[in-house]
Amino acid sequence: MGVFGFFRRNRYEQLGYELYGAAVAAARDPWLYASLGVPDTLDGRFDLVGLHTFLVIRRLQRDPAPGPALAQAVFDAMFTDMDVNLREMGVGDLSVGKKVKIMWEAFHGRAQAYGRALDQEDEAELAAALARNVWRGQPDAGGAARLAVLARAQDRHLAGQDLTGGRVAFLPAAEAAGAAPA
Repeated sequence: MGVFGFFRRNRYEQLGYELYGAAVAAARDPWLYASLGVPDTLDGRFDLVGLHTFLVIRRLQRDPAPGPALAQAVFDAMFTDMDVNLREMGVGDLSVGKKVKIMWEAFHGRAQAYGRALDQEDEAELAAALARNVWRGQPDAGGAARLAVLARAQDRHLAGQDLTGGRVAFLPAAEAAGAAPA
């Protein structure tokens, strides 16, 4: 056993990173920014990564074991990535923890709001939550309503997939939103 043998990794860690990576890729679809008007800012990108990651975690939490453990691994991957990104952006070591905590709290609040709206099949509530978070309550020219349609379509699409192997396929954003590609 080498020096690093003492540090045992969670057996779902790699799968969590793979699923998180797919959520990030889906959140980076240029169509979301160009056609829906999602702000192409750090906050806008965080919100879309959070939305797509939430959908993966939501899906996994509904599965029997190892679903919940894998959901935790996806969550852990997201916030490890946020920590690394903050450090790469030059945020000082002493404030990274506080900033990650704020991001965690924001993600948690959004996940609760989005989950409640999806569970109740309340498109208006989901669009309102997205408008409040993604656009910070600013006019969105219908982007929040279209993003709500997209989120529901992705949620349904994910329901038919087995994610326990670390693979997830998101619908192309324009297709999920019910629009022709820009």
